[in-house]
Amino acid sequence: MFENKKIFVLGMARSGYEACKLLSEYNNTILVTDMNEQDEEHVLELTKLGVRVEITSNPVELLDSSYDYVIKNPGIKYDNPLVVKAKELGIKVINEVEMAYSFLNKGVNVIGVTGSNGKTTTVNLIYNFLKEEKDNVFLGGNIGIPLSNFVRNIKDGSYLVLEISDHQLLDMYDFKTNVSVLTNITPTHLDFHPSYEVYKNTKKKIFNNHTKEDIAVINKEDKESNIVTENIVSTKYYYGNDNTCKCYYDDENIYYDNEKVISLKDIVLQGKHNYQNICAAIIAVKTYNVSNESINKVLKRFNGVEHRLEFVLEKNNIKFYNDSKATNCVSTNIALNSFNEPTILLLGGTDRGHSFHDLDNSIKNVKAIMCYGETKDRIEEYAKEMNIKCFKSNNLKEAMQNVKKVMESGDVVLLSPACASWDQYKCFEDRGNEFKELVKEITNE
Repeated sequence: MFENKKIFVLGMARSGYEACKLLSEYNNTILVTDMNEQDEEHVLELTKLGVRVEITSNPVELLDSSYDYVIKNPGIKYDNPLVVKAKELGIKVINEVEMAYSFLNKGVNVIGVTGSNGKTTTVNLIYNFLKEEKDNVFLGGNIGIPLSNFVRNIKDGSYLVLEISDHQLLDMYDFKTNVSVLTNITPTHLDFHPSYEVYKNTKKKIFNNHTKEDIAVINKEDKESNIVTENIVSTKYYYGNDNTCKCYYDDENIYYDNEKVISLKDIVLQGKHNYQNICAAIIAVKTYNVSNESINKVLKRFNGVEHRLEFVLEKNNIKFYNDSKATNCVSTNIALNSFNEPTILLLGGTDRGHSFHDLDNSIKNVKAIMCYGETKDRIEEYAKEMNIKCFKSNNLKEAMQNVKKVMESGDVVLLSPACASWDQYKCFEDRGNEFKELVKEITNE
């Protein structure tokens, strides 16, 4: 399918770089463009492989009808002039995962996870559960490891666990899973999609190409997920706090098929949202006969995913948590509801136009808000309306100096920005890493 073709890769970054390397092995003519300067070693490597690399703010001039495919970075919108031109020329527009999927052996067991929140924790749980009993397990997708990077190593009978974002699902056509998990659907990424309805229907594409033989894992507690999946043909298994579900939790335990799997007190991850993620992961791996013993081993040691309500350190009875992955109010609500202590909340980043009043019901323990970045003025106004002490800064480093002035014994200091990171960082990981370094600085001074 992707051999002896002429391919335009729009956006280099990690996925474009890996896509070019894979495609270069199959006698394809490849052009990759990006608006920003790229790593010199990566550019040199691709050039040696015969890939043409162009750094330009106007790539549309380079596209003509001779191209067979456009592979675009998932973050590029559909109103991008080059994407519009490709459609007009009848050139198929896909993404890196869709392309790399075509190289998979058909005997691979594919587990895909999507949802507004909880994706990364769920895929990591699934991956770790499987690794306890299987030797050939792979993890990738939206968590930062492009499928193109390791698809050559995946053999028949392997297990491939993928986090799939709505941005990626938009450009998928042939991609198919054996097990699809939908964690939840809430209004987010509405700066990218033309409407909430479009966003919801995009999430539904995780079940594309399913038959009755394929498994859909659905959160019974999430109304939107239940509505969206009403007419899918997959075999549906539900999870939640309802004992009619395939996997459920109560105040003491988690159960699968009404059999106790583990006591909540034995699980490192705490909180209702994490119990939901655990239940979803259990259903996914029970499809492949993973034992309760293996599940218990993982849950007794698994303490979460980096940048997802990650405990950083405790100093002078002050606890610091990095929740940089919280790029919307729903995620920040989850983080705030995890604590009863007085909380210093760091908010800010790319302005997506959402209302911070979505935090109103979770803000009761917040003693101070540190706002910074593109949204700092709107957050300051919100804090005034909520009668919460607020300190405005230009960036995270300045905000942490303000944290130092007000933190005291018994506090929680929480980075849970409710905004994307792109105004000042390449990705939320960079934001979280800087926060952790700044925590070390202010606690060692």
